[in-house]
Amino acid sequence: MSNAIQNQYKPDYISPGGETLEELLAERGMSQEELAEHIGISKNTISEIINGKSAITAEIALQLESVLGAPASFWNNRERLYREALARMEEQERLQNKIYLISYPVD
Repeated sequence: MSNAIQNQYKPDYISPGGETLEELLAERGMSQEELAEHIGISKNTISEIINGKSAITAEIALQLESVLGAPASFWNNRERLYREALARMEEQERLQNKIYLISYPVD
């Protein structure tokens, strides 16, 4: 295994791209409702994005770029990294459960 793979930073927490969105909205003094109106989606969808329940799609990323200035590529990458981290955590949990069942079989 190469050192590059061994030395990768792997935080023990993850945060949705929506956290960054929420911070940018606060910096600009813009409400979720105002953003929703600007990009033509529901306030509920914005709230779900902020809470990591809905994904930042490529289309929404482009809309965020036009309203907030951060490039669509930033939003797309932020979303991809978040979803990858979620999948990694779920996989680790699945493996831990499997190891537990092997170590302590249920009769």
